[in-house]
Amino acid sequence: MANSKKTITVEQVGSSIGRPGDQRGTLIGLGLNKIGRSKSLEDTPAVRGMIAKVAHLVRVVEGQ
Repeated sequence: MANSKKTITVEQVGSSIGRPGDQRGTLIGLGLNKIGRSKSLEDTPAVRGMIAKVAHLVRVVEGQ
């Protein structure tokens, strides 16, 4: 049961050009930096907060 951590996959769909530095930093923190890139992340409150901050630039592809 300890290894059954939930993950979510996040894909970048918007550009960080012209965005405030904190939003750019959040995308980098999520492991994204180019449109079309996707990353599978552990589903934690911290990650959910980061996704909420840049919700207009990313989309959640799938939840497991």
